[in-house]
Amino acid sequence: MNYMKKLIALLFVMMSVKTFSQLNITPMPAEVKMGKGNFTINRNTVIVLEGSGLEKTVDIFNGELQKMLGFKLKIVKVNPGKNTITLNFEKLDYKFPGAYNLTVDEKGIYIAGDNETGVFYGLQTLIQLLPPVSGKQLFQTADASRLNDIRYPAPTIPYLFINDYPRFEYRGVHFDVSRHFFPVNYVKKYIDYLAAHKFNTFHWHLTDDQGWRIEIKKYPKLTSVGAWRSGTIIGRFPGSGNDSIRYGGFYTQEQIREIVKYAGDRYITVLPEIDIPGHSMAALAAYPELGTDSTYPYKVAETWGINGPFNNVLNPTEKTFKFLEDVFDEVIKLFPSKYIHVGGDECSKTWWKQSAFCQQLIKDKNLKDEHGLQSYIIQRVEKYINSKGRKIIGWDEILEGGLAPNASVMSWRGEEGGIAAAKQGHDVVMTPGTYCYFDHSQTRNEDSVTIGSYLPLETVYSYEPIPAALTAAEAKHILGAQANLWTEYISNPAKVEYMLFPRMSALSEVLWTPKDKRNWNDFERRIPFLMQRYESWAANYSKAYYDLDATVSAAQDGNGLVWQVKRKPNGSQGMDVLFADGNSAIALPAYDADGKISTAVIPEKFEVKERARADQNSVSLNVTASGTARAALYNSTNQTGMELVMDEQHPVTVLTQKFSFNKATGKKITLKKEAAKNYPGNGAFTLVDGIQNTKGAGRSSEFLGFLGDCEATIDFGKTTVFDKVVIHALSQHSSWIWEPSRMEVSLSEDGVNFVPVGIGEEFIRVNTGNGTITMNMANSSARVIKVGVKNFGKIPEGNPGAGTVSWLFVDEIEVK
Repeated sequence: MNYMKKLIALLFVMMSVKTFSQLNITPMPAEVKMGKGNFTINRNTVIVLEGSGLEKTVDIFNGELQKMLGFKLKIVKVNPGKNTITLNFEKLDYKFPGAYNLTVDEKGIYIAGDNETGVFYGLQTLIQLLPPVSGKQLFQTADASRLNDIRYPAPTIPYLFINDYPRFEYRGVHFDVSRHFFPVNYVKKYIDYLAAHKFNTFHWHLTDDQGWRIEIKKYPKLTSVGAWRSGTIIGRFPGSGNDSIRYGGFYTQEQIREIVKYAGDRYITVLPEIDIPGHSMAALAAYPELGTDSTYPYKVAETWGINGPFNNVLNPTEKTFKFLEDVFDEVIKLFPSKYIHVGGDECSKTWWKQSAFCQQLIKDKNLKDEHGLQSYIIQRVEKYINSKGRKIIGWDEILEGGLAPNASVMSWRGEEGGIAAAKQGHDVVMTPGTYCYFDHSQTRNEDSVTIGSYLPLETVYSYEPIPAALTAAEAKHILGAQANLWTEYISNPAKVEYMLFPRMSALSEVLWTPKDKRNWNDFERRIPFLMQRYESWAANYSKAYYDLDATVSAAQDGNGLVWQVKRKPNGSQGMDVLFADGNSAIALPAYDADGKISTAVIPEKFEVKERARADQNSVSLNVTASGTARAALYNSTNQTGMELVMDEQHPVTVLTQKFSFNKATGKKITLKKEAAKNYPGNGAFTLVDGIQNTKGAGRSSEFLGFLGDCEATIDFGKTTVFDKVVIHALSQHSSWIWEPSRMEVSLSEDGVNFVPVGIGEEFIRVNTGNGTITMNMANSSARVIKVGVKNFGKIPEGNPGAGTVSWLFVDEIEVK
């Protein structure tokens, strides 16, 4: 048994004793009243169907009971009066479908829904009221397939009354099967996860540059050609090579109908996405005549992003529109959803600008520019889909050039697009990357390749989908929110689950529970129970919540930095935090896919600089010179003097941070204009915290991001002599991040009057997109230095985001 499973089992036992009368339901219901007494479910308990049309729902519930208890319950029509689970309908006046009441008393359990959906949700809550599988029982069963063979004691449920209903109409989770393909059985399991959390929309991203995954009978080459790529890049973009392995797959129409029905039985709508007019390289590989250059050797993309010389947009000819109408005809027959998602994101306009046909079409249709051309395409598609009784929804780029009359918007590039659409009277689903992109890292201690950025559990839970900028009337257009899971770096089910859990649980509460009933402290209390639940599903999940977390700040005396490390207050005993300086060595364990140490290693002794007591959750270390600081969380009973014993029974959690000091490190710094809220880093101090990014955009959360220039003023406190100024910045054109055009330096003795002293312009790449601009200034001196970092400006034609202002990402300012 590995360490984390032991910890979770211990926490579960402790929390069970402390919080027996507290509910461990996620999402937390709107209203709960506890009674006195308990009801026990046993093999003689019967399910009474007083409401009609609930047979499928009961079959699903009984299937869960079989897994948990080892038996199913008998279904009857006549109520025997006691030892029953009674299911019925009642009129419950709430805004959205899914409300229910759940009562547990001496007679049994009574669930009344406003409709079939409400009954289903009531049963999902009942499942969570059953005592979770204990750590001992579960962990002794290494083979998940044997879980059904375990027979647990009859579960008791406390007497209570629950009145519950959803806060938002739209509660969604997205799944990209284009970048990596997942079989039908796993798609069903993914839907099970949504149902268990009371989500009601499964956004299925079926087409993209890297693969077309839906069978279209009229265009068979979409799957015979477009569903397969000849290789995939290795590692994080731009990659270290190509594996040259043919990869792909697709869903037949029969399989799609099967999945749609499976989701429908769980009251989940499947929202299909056919991404147009960009992200169409797979379609163009199959039918090159749909592109702006029919002679071009299109192929299914083998890399990520919208990069390289490939033409990845559709040519808006009548032939293309006929193709799209035929495709959507078949899609509409397969999916009964109110909406059809048409993508509309990241459409490079370069190819239209180079096309004589497109330029003439812009003139003929009296369009303003290529953005207007995209709007023309989306509006034509919308008109056709509307004629079939459906509506369209698209990513917020469909706002560019004018929003289609009846379209709804998914706001992913922050909340601005959603705010704009709502103010125009259009419905919106919020899905900003800052809170809802589950392909982002959930730990600062990178343990696998992700697309970048940092989205911890706490941030997901803190999200409020209704922006403060909207009036009450405008806010009514916010339908809800959605988590997105893009799979560029997610190729297997274990990684899918690792990225979903426990963040999916946090978002479910954001979208279901009334705003005034959400409580982070109570959700935090329930985390061990959530992990128990994931274990009972035999699902993988992240333990990043228990990571050591470090912050860096300036020392109060102005001399160096303070590195503060915190651990979660989990109530366990015998846990210490230790720190070591950069002169000490420590070997880290290598873990296999099951979390076991594959190569046992023993760390060397290291000097302990600071120590936290077992009941102390944070401790700080003063850092005054370059070097490496380390923190270790371990069981203090394994300590012998200053040595850590580490093997499979005694693993150590270690956090390491390298510091690079210069004359600006830890000094007072101010910004003329704050960074964009999407990329705030650690505020202005990010530029003088002694930490230099080495992961490129994979650690974009460690940069300050600007859609303009960056101007920083650093006060040394006294006149300081130096020879050079170096800025560290990022250049990754595929993400619209461009290197600075130049650096400007000015000096001052009073912080008011500045003298310009020079300009640096040469950007030198270091690695993974990182680079520097250096300005040599031998024997210069000043008390205050002002450093201006100039944004590259508009992105040139032929690049992703062409014509828009580039991002400027600045990491560190060094004064040497």
